[in-house]
Amino acid sequence: MIKWIVAVLGFQLVGEVSAAALHLPVPGPVLGMMLLFGLLLRIGGPPTALQRLSDGLLNNLYLFFIPAAVGVTTFIALVADQLVAIVTAVLVSSVLAMVITGLLMQALARKDGGDAV
Repeated sequence: MIKWIVAVLGFQLVGEVSAAALHLPVPGPVLGMMLLFGLLLRIGGPPTALQRLSDGLLNNLYLFFIPAAVGVTTFIALVADQLVAIVTAVLVSSVLAMVITGLLMQALARKDGGDAV
């Protein structure tokens, strides 16, 4: 499992360095994740140790939100000043994401010949 923790962090590092060196508009972790996905496709899927690692990370995913929550409480006055803009942005982006997802699902279901769920 340690090997895969190092591998995941290594792919993130390679992604960060590549994005910075090539001035790409893609975040480094996303680029690293794409590289890791390519590796997993090449080897035929994730090994058992990587599956256990990912399950452990997903089971404790809430811990990754603690720094964001602390950041929000640190800048609570700024959040309060911009509350209307923040709530509007969250609502509009949520509705837009649902509409686009629904339209995409319908288009893919028509293309596949099946019914939309």
